Amino acid sequence: MKNINAILLCLLVLSAGCQSADTQDKNDLPNIVYILADDLGYGELGVYGQEKIETPHIDALARNGMTFTQHYSGSPVCAPSRYMLLTGKHPGHAYIRSNGDRDLPEGVSLDDYENRFEAMFEHPEIEGQIALPSSTVTIAEVLKQAGYRTGAAGGKWGNGGPNSEGHPNNQGFDFFYGYLCQRQAHTYYPTHLWRNDERILLDNELVNPHQDLPEDLDPYDPESYSRFHDQPDYSAEVMLDEILGFIDGKRSDPFFLFVPSTIPHVSLQAPKRWIDYYLEKFGNEEPYTEGSYVPVRYPNATYAAMISYLDEQVGAIVDKLKEQGVYENTLIMFSSDNGPTTGGGVNPEYFKSAGPFLNFKNNQSRVKGHLYEGGIRVPMIATWEGVIPSGSTTDHMSAFWDVLPTLSEIAGVNPPREVDGISFLPTLKGEESEQKKHDYLYWEFPSYGGQQAVRMNQWKGIRKDIMTEGNLEIELYNLEKDIREESDLADQHPEVVDSIRTIMEREHTVPELERFRMEALGD
Repeated sequence: MKNINAILLCLLVLSAGCQSADTQDKNDLPNIVYILADDLGYGELGVYGQEKIETPHIDALARNGMTFTQHYSGSPVCAPSRYMLLTGKHPGHAYIRSNGDRDLPEGVSLDDYENRFEAMFEHPEIEGQIALPSSTVTIAEVLKQAGYRTGAAGGKWGNGGPNSEGHPNNQGFDFFYGYLCQRQAHTYYPTHLWRNDERILLDNELVNPHQDLPEDLDPYDPESYSRFHDQPDYSAEVMLDEILGFIDGKRSDPFFLFVPSTIPHVSLQAPKRWIDYYLEKFGNEEPYTEGSYVPVRYPNATYAAMISYLDEQVGAIVDKLKEQGVYENTLIMFSSDNGPTTGGGVNPEYFKSAGPFLNFKNNQSRVKGHLYEGGIRVPMIATWEGVIPSGSTTDHMSAFWDVLPTLSEIAGVNPPREVDGISFLPTLKGEESEQKKHDYLYWEFPSYGGQQAVRMNQWKGIRKDIMTEGNLEIELYNLEKDIREESDLADQHPEVVDSIRTIMEREHTVPELERFRMEALGD
């Protein structure tokens, strides 16, 4: 296991090329709060054009800071996107390139249980996804070298379960509270959460979130859904107390707080007061009774309620920072891990969730799980009193792997050598002329058929069905004229296609894990 001993940790990070800057006084360093929504679309905030869902606190961050219009997630799904954020690597160099459960330990069989949730409660060692290796250098480890106190609270981890090298306490975080396992996070009324390596039991009944409404219940009666929505401990509310507790108290050391929220990822579950608010606003609607997540009487109202509750939590975090007298010296960043989903009762067309990128060409989704713009272009807002120009907007092209070098520069330390990101601190300061730019951004994703994508100036190249069909043809779109990626121009611009093909071949490395290899790419 990765030792938390400060000397060994320092050696680990120094060996990766991260060195502290002698001139930086930690008392002058800003606190950093990074809030990551889960499956929140580009168009689901007021500042990005949302008209149905109210997000006044997040919109206030934009008014007081900077809105990014060309910011991209690390991947179109949860775990790999978080990996890119934490490590500063793009998907072609990543250890984790898609979602995937950890292997079952010897002697444990899911056949012995009614569902996986029952098995995980009996055997917490099977919780979690593929673990970050011990050699991984994360944002938290880098910032600790500058004297930061580090915490991750308020959501899901997804990069390693209990007793694994990937546990957040083994990846530079002094404190963790939340879900270690993404599957557990499919319900907002779980049986337990984790405080560091301690399982904290909640007062909720064990309910499998992957089931239909029983046929003997009236789908139009709200009481029919009580088992799924009326339990005592709503996880997002419980976790907010831990978020605020981490901020609370006068301490001399700066802190880094990572808030990987589960909202608005399905299942659709929200505080009743917010559901009632949107039910009155939207009016009656058809229930969601059959599918992959819990049934819900008012799916649109509940989805909107979840996002407004997340917004309420952002307001609570800002209030706590102000109460502690540290708001003026705190950088707050807000983004989402990928585009919006189409499952579990979510209706991205009703809310225009992907904003201008929403596209269901040939009835196929182009949001979460896909490398089209709707799946990876995400909202990004940053505010930092007196540093970031208020009410500013930037079209600087950036991605999750830029966050680590940006925070490293702010903290006065060098990032690890093997990162793919570029610091966008000059952009945050309003010094666009000093900003180094990407020649291109590269993604790959071995799921949903197998995909690659390159963004190069106005051009976007995409390969799909690499795994399922061995396809290597490249679609080409001009995003300046075709933001919805509807007109394939590959035949008209073969020279651009050739450049993108070269990038795809150069940036793809053979994945260390066999499950992520794509044979058609020579893996």
